[in-house]
Amino acid sequence: MKIRIKFRKYGVMKFIGHLDLMRFFQKVMRMADIAICYTEGFSPHQVMSFAAPLGVGLTSDGEYLDIEVHKTAASADAIQALNAVMPDGMEVTGYVRLDDHAKTGMSIVTAADYEIWFKQDCEIPDKIRNIEHLKTDLSDFYEKPQEILVTKKTKKSEKVMDLKKLIYDFQLHPAADSLRSPVFSLLVSTGSIDNIKPELVLETFFFHIGLFYDPLAVQIHRRDVYYTDPDGAFRTLLEAGEEIQENQ
Repeated sequence: MKIRIKFRKYGVMKFIGHLDLMRFFQKVMRMADIAICYTEGFSPHQVMSFAAPLGVGLTSDGEYLDIEVHKTAASADAIQALNAVMPDGMEVTGYVRLDDHAKTGMSIVTAADYEIWFKQDCEIPDKIRNIEHLKTDLSDFYEKPQEILVTKKTKKSEKVMDLKKLIYDFQLHPAADSLRSPVFSLLVSTGSIDNIKPELVLETFFFHIGLFYDPLAVQIHRRDVYYTDPDGAFRTLLEAGEEIQENQ
């Protein structure tokens, strides 16, 4: 039986890397008494995969984990059992059953959206504070051009790519009550084929307006991760499954 779990990552847990997160959830499954399946062979391990690993320092309301189980409790009961063994900074918010032939979240994810703002203790440049001018700058950068060419570097090579095709939405919102800076809202391509990090988009925009991009000065928060349905619409990965109403 295939299960998809949605969880939040916030607070101090944002500094936990992906490999440590995998080990963490392996222990959580045992502590919560989840009847997870194991692989066969000399070194069996839990059948588990993550949709789109989150970078260190980022927070999120939309992380996804796929597992296989022999049996399961109802969604509400499973969520309660998992959260009972979670530390501060981690919270399971969804637990659904997938079709037996469903693909993993890792293989179907196509997009993710983010919110980005300056941290409370960091200086905010004047160009960022002036939201009306900033909206004009954003329009000149994203809405008006036919293409946004950047050089993306990897460990082995570098290539020129058009960000315009991979940024599905880029907006600016006034500062919320608890924040000092405007909030950038960004929807970008995510997945194994075209994976765009929000840091690259923001760094390119800052360069466009003549600012230095300091990754330590901003907080990046992932709101959710999506797949594309047959009609071409974005759906959250949780929508690919169904809630479990009773023990199975």
